[in-house]
Amino acid sequence: MSSVLIKSATIVNENKQFVADILVKDGFIDRIDKQIDVKADLEFNAEGLYLFPGCIDDQVHFREPGLTHKANIYTESRAAVAGGITSFMEMPNTVPNTLTQTLLEDKYQIASQNSLANYSYFMGASNDNIDEVLRTDIKNVCGIKVFMGSSTGNMLVDNPKTLENIFSQSPMLVATHCEDEATIQSNLAHYKQLLGENIPVRLHPKIRSEEACYLSSSMAVELAKKHNTRLHILHISTEKETHLFDNTIPLKEKRITAEACIHHLWFSDQDYETKGNLIKWNPAVKTAKDRDGILKAVLDGRIDVIATDHAPHTIEEKALPYLQAPSGGPLVQHALPAMLELYHQQKISLEQIAEKMAHNVADCFQIEKRGYIREGYWADLVLVDLNSPWTVNKDNILYKCKWSPFEGTTFQSKIITTIVSGNVVWDKENLIEGQTGKRLAFER
Repeated sequence: MSSVLIKSATIVNENKQFVADILVKDGFIDRIDKQIDVKADLEFNAEGLYLFPGCIDDQVHFREPGLTHKANIYTESRAAVAGGITSFMEMPNTVPNTLTQTLLEDKYQIASQNSLANYSYFMGASNDNIDEVLRTDIKNVCGIKVFMGSSTGNMLVDNPKTLENIFSQSPMLVATHCEDEATIQSNLAHYKQLLGENIPVRLHPKIRSEEACYLSSSMAVELAKKHNTRLHILHISTEKETHLFDNTIPLKEKRITAEACIHHLWFSDQDYETKGNLIKWNPAVKTAKDRDGILKAVLDGRIDVIATDHAPHTIEEKALPYLQAPSGGPLVQHALPAMLELYHQQKISLEQIAEKMAHNVADCFQIEKRGYIREGYWADLVLVDLNSPWTVNKDNILYKCKWSPFEGTTFQSKIITTIVSGNVVWDKENLIEGQTGKRLAFER
C-alpha cells in the first residue's frame, strides 16, 4: 500500500466542516491536521474540494452468482466506487439463494478476488433454514435478510412460526423487506379483473400499496418489540410507515432502525408517465407526499440511513409489459450525486448526507473502524467538487446493464477521487484497478 497525502480539503465529518490535511498510511488514516508537511507516494491538492467519509450502502443486489447477464461483483463495485460508495452489503436473492453458510462463503470468495469496494453479504432466511441462519458469524457477516413479501426463489418468509423463531433467536441484526403478500395479491387480482393483462405501470403503487407496506412493517416492529430483536427495516416507501420509528433516543441505543432509498427520495408516482418500468421498484415509488414525508423522517432522525437498493436488470427486461418487467434499477454510481443535488436544492445539509450515508450505517451495523474520518480508522474517503456539472449519459454509465433512471439528469456535483481502504481506485473519471476492497468486520 502507498501513502497518500490530501492537502487543504474541506472535511465534512461528524456534523462539522473544517479545512485540513489528511495523511493515509498502510490503509489507515494516520494524521488529520491543519498542515502536514511530509513526503507521500501520492499527493492531492484538494483546495476547494470537499472530503466525505466513503459511503456505505447497506442494500445492493449485484446479481452474482446466477444472474450475471444483469451485473456482477466486478462491474457493479466499479460503478459504486465511481459514485463514492466505498463499502456495500449485498443481498441473498442471487441464484442459488444464499441460504447456507457454504453458499454465503462462496460469495465472499468472489468479492475477495473481484470487488474494488469493501464488502459484506447478508445471510438469507427462508421458511425452513433456521438452523443455517443461527450458525451465522456475527463478527464477519452484516446481518440476516428476511423477505416479508414476495421475492426470488424460496425466500418469501410468510410462516408465522418461522418469523417468531427468527425474531426470537437471531443473535444479530435482522433486515426486512416489508410488504404484505396477501394484500398485494388481492390488489393485483382486482386490477386484473378490471384490465386483464394490460395493467399500466402507473398502478404499481396501487398494487404494492401503502396498506401492504404498513401492514408488514408494523408487524415486523411488533415482533421486534416482543422479542427485543435488533430490527432494521429496509426501503421505507410511505409517509405512514415513518411514524413507526423513534427519534428520541441515540442511534446506538436503538433496537429498531430504518432505511430510506434514493429512488423514494427522488421520484414520485408522477414520474411513471416518462420513466415507466425504469422506476418500477419493490416497494413501489409512491406519491409526492410519501417522498416528502420520507425526507422529513430522514432529517428528523426517525429514518437512520440512506441506501440504494441497487438492483439492475437488462434494458430488454425492463422493456417488457408491466406484469412481466422485473422490479429494481441501478443506482450506486449516482446515489451520492443525487443526494448532493438535494443539498443544492437546500433540502439537506452536507453534514446530514455524511451522517446518513456513512456515520449512521457504520453505527447501525457496528462496523469496525469505518464510516468516519478519524485517525486510526480505515481510509475510505471521497473527494467531491460541488460545482462541476455533468450529465448522466450512456457513455459515462459504468453499470453492466448500461442504463440509469437518471439518464439525461444534470448533477451539479462530481466525484473526483475515491479511496478504498487506503487505495486510490477512482481519480478524475478513471478507474485504478489492481487492488481489491476488504471484508467488513463488525464490533459485536
